[in-house]
Amino acid sequence: MTKWMRYGTTAAATLVVAALGGAVGAAPASAQEPGSVVARDSRVQGRSYTFPGTGKEVPYALFVPSNYDATREWPLIVALHGLGRPYDWMMGYDGNIDAAERDGYIMVAPLGYHARAWYGSRGPGVPNMRRAEGDTETLPENLGELSEQDVMNVFELVRKEFNVDEDRMYLWGHSMGGAGTYHLAEQHPNLWAALGVAAPAPLVDPAQLEAFKHVPIIVLQGDEDPLVTRTREWVAKMKAIGMEHVYVEVKGGDHSRFINSSTDTIEKIFAFFNIVRKDQRPETN
Repeated sequence: MTKWMRYGTTAAATLVVAALGGAVGAAPASAQEPGSVVARDSRVQGRSYTFPGTGKEVPYALFVPSNYDATREWPLIVALHGLGRPYDWMMGYDGNIDAAERDGYIMVAPLGYHARAWYGSRGPGVPNMRRAEGDTETLPENLGELSEQDVMNVFELVRKEFNVDEDRMYLWGHSMGGAGTYHLAEQHPNLWAALGVAAPAPLVDPAQLEAFKHVPIIVLQGDEDPLVTRTREWVAKMKAIGMEHVYVEVKGGDHSRFINSSTDTIEKIFAFFNIVRKDQRPETN
């Protein structure tokens, strides 16, 4: 069962709430090594580039609709994975690629330079993080900065290669990726048409929202996830500052399977992005 909480009177919120509902799947997403989604789904491309200044080859995953035509503009989704996940993890969420193909989205999933680097959301240095067992890699002192920059590097690579609609560029993330979404929205508040977060794990105060309160957002959260209390605080802040948003709280939802194993939950993100454009909102200074 999915419980919807809607704040404000936005057309996007009204349409999404009216259109969607249903149960959440419980099948667990399988563990994977980097490149597993690329290997099993031919629609997902595994790519890499040389990171300027460090020389490191950094992977990213890319999906391009089968009917892509460079003579017209296409919407773009940037997807940020959770802590310790491989670069193509988000591409394997149930129904994600099917929805992107159906609705005509280019989708890109960066690594964030390192799988546990938090996309800069915990500062420019090395974040306080759990290291994977056996991980003895020496981490650069500016790992957080590199993680944030990797997202933007990949974003620009895709914008350069494809005909992207500047009014339909979207950012969303799960868990650590949700914190990264908040952070990158703060850093680039006029770039994104809309945002999405699932079980976000921010470390900072909800006052961060003030920097991008003009950007519509959909928030997805399981009510059995320990992060639910923090998410409710952030949603209360959204309401207090007049931020256009939809809050979806999933009864019985955990931290991971409620989104990565649920086509129904993924569909809510696409339904929201499908009806929100940057050129539909008032200009900000």
